[in-house]
Amino acid sequence: MNLSDYVLNFLEKKKVTNVFTITGGAICFLMDAFSRNKNMKYTAVAHEQAAAMMADSYSRLGPNFSATMVTSGPGATNLLTGIACSWFDSIPSLHICGQVNQHELASHDVSTKKVRQVGFQETDIISIAKPITKFTHQLKNENEIKYVLEKAFYLSQEGRPGPVLIDIPMNLQRKIIDPKKLKSFYVKKKIVKNQKLINQINKVLSHLKRSKRPVIIIGGGIRISKTNKELLFFLKNMNIPIVTTWSGVDAITHDHKNYIGCIGVYGSRAANFVIQNSDFVLSLGSRLDTRVTGGAPKNFARNAVITSVDIDKYELNKNRGLKIKIKINESLKDFFSDFKKIAKNITINKTEWVQKSILWKKKYPIVLDINRKQKKYVNPYFFMERLSNYLKSDDIVIADDGAHLTWTIQALKVLKKQRLFSAFGNSPMGYAFPASIGASIALNKKKIICIDGDGSIQLNIQELQTMVSNQLPIKIIIMNNDGYGIIKQFQELYLDKRYEAVDSYKGVTNPDFSKILKAYGVKYSEIKNNFEIDKILSKTIKSDKAEFINVFVKPDQKIIPKLTFGSPLEDLSPVLSRKEFTENMLIKTINNDDKLTESN
Repeated sequence: MNLSDYVLNFLEKKKVTNVFTITGGAICFLMDAFSRNKNMKYTAVAHEQAAAMMADSYSRLGPNFSATMVTSGPGATNLLTGIACSWFDSIPSLHICGQVNQHELASHDVSTKKVRQVGFQETDIISIAKPITKFTHQLKNENEIKYVLEKAFYLSQEGRPGPVLIDIPMNLQRKIIDPKKLKSFYVKKKIVKNQKLINQINKVLSHLKRSKRPVIIIGGGIRISKTNKELLFFLKNMNIPIVTTWSGVDAITHDHKNYIGCIGVYGSRAANFVIQNSDFVLSLGSRLDTRVTGGAPKNFARNAVITSVDIDKYELNKNRGLKIKIKINESLKDFFSDFKKIAKNITINKTEWVQKSILWKKKYPIVLDINRKQKKYVNPYFFMERLSNYLKSDDIVIADDGAHLTWTIQALKVLKKQRLFSAFGNSPMGYAFPASIGASIALNKKKIICIDGDGSIQLNIQELQTMVSNQLPIKIIIMNNDGYGIIKQFQELYLDKRYEAVDSYKGVTNPDFSKILKAYGVKYSEIKNNFEIDKILSKTIKSDKAEFINVFVKPDQKIIPKLTFGSPLEDLSPVLSRKEFTENMLIKTINNDDKLTESN
């Protein structure tokens, strides 16, 4: 058989049965192999960036992960933003790029090593993609294909998962190979009793027992490691406040009795009070980045003994002011498994502290009465509250980057088996819509709720044709604030309202979406105020057709609450009166001049 046939047969055996692609000259032989393999499918898309984002979301939700197959040069470089999404969020995916013939490579001949390009559309994608992949390799000869594919497949899932990329020159794609003579990749697994982990778990238990104000942080690692069931068992005997990061927002249902909210720069006031007043923190699968800790990590949970469970030792040991006392460099599966053995009959009950946390949650809700009573435009917080009521138990919501992502994370209620995610680490505009396509395909044309912005939807709006041609029932909800609202708020706060490139007054304009949707044959609806929300959602969310809902939000709509530069995490804007603020603080407060003052 030829090498291209072998590649597809390998993917089939690994149950990677869907490939997102745009054909091109440098992958013609690979694409031709689909004509001989009836079990492999491909989805033809409109842009390679979108293909990588589709593969990313497919891998997040599907039973197996996905792959892309693109041509050389611009085809390969267009993948990079989507690959970066998978890299930062630890999502396994395989990317196969075609390359020019080996004799056309600039590196082929010593005399051409300093030449930028010899072959048409030749690009050194290996060097470019290396920083955002776990493994990259350009095939040198046809007989290493089995070894390289097996290694790439293993590394994509081993330890902290991530994307891998293989570059295959055209002349090798059509080479005849004997599968029986190919070398295999093999890793001998060591089974070792981890006494260190057992000792660390005993330390955690000791701190949990004697602490007065412990808190559990749930991060995105729970979803990545597929330990949701283990988490629920772990929490069963833990009467302790629970908070999440953005990435962990759907790892626990929001009606859990101890769930307080999301922490961080755009977190809830209640959740931030909980984390900042704590004396012991157990972080499960979170990188604890600056969006979680704020710009001054030294002030994060500053009176607490911080414990972090993370499979990546480099995340645990990064030096940026955050003091992690107990560093548990293990998988969450191993942590939960050993914890269950050691503490199966132990109950941790911090009733008084939980009650205090719940009081904060009730006192400082995200959705306010004033949001519900707003007469002009749609209030995004009220909209998310109403949208929550129309979602079914297994619905999936994917949000793009921008103000609409923050409103969604802050106000949408995740219940039962629902999913809510974005490409949190890379956070590119343009992710949500192609990701919704990938998710729908992964789950047999399942309905997906896509929350997008009027600006971000335009980065991959061409994929409307991919949605239509594959008959995918995606609900595209546009939170239309006439520009880039989150940047406008930044310019207002820190640049003395010097607005540039953010709205229709400063160069950023929108097309007539109704005409665009008409061209694609997709139903178009508008919601112009709070009173129209239920009328439209009651019809659109239930239907089994693709729909586009244009939701008009005030152009100056703010993200509330949010952290401003220089403030500790507990002191969100709009700031509370100093009397009310200090009444909520059980530890020393930090003024803007960074001096500690005793709280009341």
